[in-house]
This record gives sequence, structure tokens and C-alpha cells, in this order.
Amino acid sequence: MGPFAIAQPVVARGDIAANVARHLVLVEAAARQGARLVLFPELALTGYEPSLAAALALDAGAPALEPLREAAVRLGIAVVTGAPWKTAGLPRIAALSFLPDGTLQVYTKQYLHAGEEAAFAAGDGGAGLRLGGASVALAVCADIAHGDHAAAAAHCGADLYAASMLVSENGYETDAGLLRGYAREHRMPVAMANHGGPTGGWACAGRSALWDENGNIVIAAGGAGECLLLARRDRDGWHGKAIDPAT
Repeated sequence: MGPFAIAQPVVARGDIAANVARHLVLVEAAARQGARLVLFPELALTGYEPSLAAALALDAGAPALEPLREAAVRLGIAVVTGAPWKTAGLPRIAALSFLPDGTLQVYTKQYLHAGEEAAFAAGDGGAGLRLGGASVALAVCADIAHGDHAAAAAHCGADLYAASMLVSENGYETDAGLLRGYAREHRMPVAMANHGGPTGGWACAGRSALWDENGNIVIAAGGAGECLLLARRDRDGWHGKAIDPAT
């Protein structure tokens, strides 16, 4: 598949407009480097704020989303980010994919963490992305704790398993170990986008990463803080680098 980017933002609590504005900076930087996809963390448009989720929940007609839709079309890049999604009853935790043809695909998190059911309803997943002949399977945080989720992605021929996450310092080694194991077991590259700063009371680890199909690390953020990673694969294998959004 073509070059893609992993974004590690520091989000503003409940401030969708501010978070969209920062998304656009990172998306523009990724596109300048030739990326055809940029992956953001779980609930990156609002922060991980269960108590605010119902009030902040979005739908396909939300004006706040229009700048992301426009950027995807203008730049020819797919933008995958996260927000609470309006449904009958409690909102769902969604990965929203803004595609270069102007369409929006919605994936909803299938498995909730303990306690999330007070603010969110479990989702039903969704189709993967088709980008330039490549297939990208999506996952949101607790989805990765279920091995059959990654196995199903591999069975469907995913060229990339793209996980939008919130991973704390204490949980990082466990979650990274799962993702590394899926890459090795299924011979499937695995990307993880994590938050770069605190959200919802969690001290996030950052350290967003890509593992190749052998489970080897290609590129990873050194820690927390805003970061943008670029990955590409050619005949010599995988290559990764950090991108300065200002360049």
C-alpha cells in the first residue's frame, strides 16, 4: 500500500473546533509527505470524555465535520479519526473515515471496556477501507483485546490493521504486546495511533507505532506529546520517519 501517517495529537477536552483545527494541521503535513491515509486515536475529536459524550455526539450532517471532509477531497487523503456517534439511545464510539471521494464511512467500536457501558453503546464494527487497491481494517481500542477481531481482519485480506487507541502508561506494554503478536501471527502490518497527552483522567503513553508483518517495530513515537509518523513500504521493505508538522 502507499505511504500513510499515524497522528498522535494532544486533544483539547470537549473542544471539537479546536481539535478539528489541529487535525487539519497534521493532515496537511501528512499529505505534503505523500501520505494517502492518516490515522488518529480513539475519540480524537472530543477527547475521551464519557461524561460529555451524549452532548458532544455527532452525526453525518454535523457542520463541525465539514472541514475534514473538504480536506480529504482537496488533498486526496483518507482521514480516520474518532468521535461519539449519535444513535438511538447512548452514543457509540466511532472511527470516522473521510475519504477522497467525499464519502464518510463509519465504524463503531464493537467491544467496550468495563464501565464504558454507562456512557456508550457497543457498536457493530463496519467495513474496512479500500485505498488504491489496498485493504485497511479498522479497530478501536478494546476491540484489540479480542483475538478474533484481528483474525477476521487477516482472513479478509487486510493489508493493514489500523487501531485507534487510548493507551495509558500502565497499559502500554500489554496492548503493544497484543498488537505486535497479531502482526506476527497473521503476517499483517499493524498501526497504532495513541493520544499524546492526558484525556479523560488518563495519563496516555503516546508511543504510537507501526509493526511490520513479522512483528518488528518500523517506527514509534518516543513518548507522549504531539507527533506525526510517516510509513511506507517499497521493494526494500518498510521505512518510517517522524514528520515535523511545520515543514
